[in-house]
Amino acid sequence: MSVFSSQLLEGVDVMAAVVDTKSFSGAAEMLDMSQSGISRAIARLEARLGIRVFERTTRSVRLTDEGHKFYEQVMPLISALAEVTGSAAGNLQKVSGRLRVNVDPLFSSHILGPNLGSFMESHPDLEIELRSRDELGDLVAEGFDLALRFGHPQPSSLVARKLFETRVFAMASPAYTVKYGHPTHPSELESPHHRCIMFREPVTGKPFPWEFHKGRHSLTIKPKGTLTVNDSATVDSMCLAGLVIAQLFEFGSEKYLESKQLINLFPSWSDNRFPLYAYYPSRHHVPAKTRALLDFVISLVR
Repeated sequence: MSVFSSQLLEGVDVMAAVVDTKSFSGAAEMLDMSQSGISRAIARLEARLGIRVFERTTRSVRLTDEGHKFYEQVMPLISALAEVTGSAAGNLQKVSGRLRVNVDPLFSSHILGPNLGSFMESHPDLEIELRSRDELGDLVAEGFDLALRFGHPQPSSLVARKLFETRVFAMASPAYTVKYGHPTHPSELESPHHRCIMFREPVTGKPFPWEFHKGRHSLTIKPKGTLTVNDSATVDSMCLAGLVIAQLFEFGSEKYLESKQLINLFPSWSDNRFPLYAYYPSRHHVPAKTRALLDFVISLVR
């Protein structure tokens, strides 16, 4: 059996600090070290691994491809080691530390944010950082523990776990239908008579297509929209103000439908569904803090 040496882990904590803070100076402040000490620790780590871990310029620091692969493989093991070590002291079930979450802005503002208080009260030793962003980015290189994103997953080494699906409705306010009429079929939205607001898809940079499903039948249309946005709050406010027709998730819009502030324009064409996925680096040794938030989100959406 090979003998474990503490030298195998030397410099990994420094590397993680540089990844978290995106700079050598930030890592030095976080670890209470000098910047030259950070540089020497990274140089020793690179010499031991035989690879260059970071690409450094005067303005930025980023992981190399080899560094990214090493970081992606080693950090789940470090987290698992920390958790197993904690369990030896009777802390296996204790949810603590820092949890960094990349979260879809719509899910954050409509669902997670308003309900997060009970989770925080249940885990007072957990420090949570939510970053609302319109794209996934590089989860590992940016130091996130978990991501919660609407949309279908792209090819990736990350674990992608579907949490739920929500239907997508074309909605308008009663004031809009009074002014512009109530369309009876989705194809009428291609007429210049109607005003539709488009939402930018983060990956392609193009507006999301407007899809409608009725049983096995599907329909994709190109509505006449002269305004494209990437902020869900803008979509909601303009739709509620009676200015536009918008595609909105049923989940999170229930209060508007129940109060009749918004109308589902095409109830028979309402089978289009959009998923929410959770992303995390590895399915093995998922940290207790990550599992706890996943369980909480699942309880919310169910």
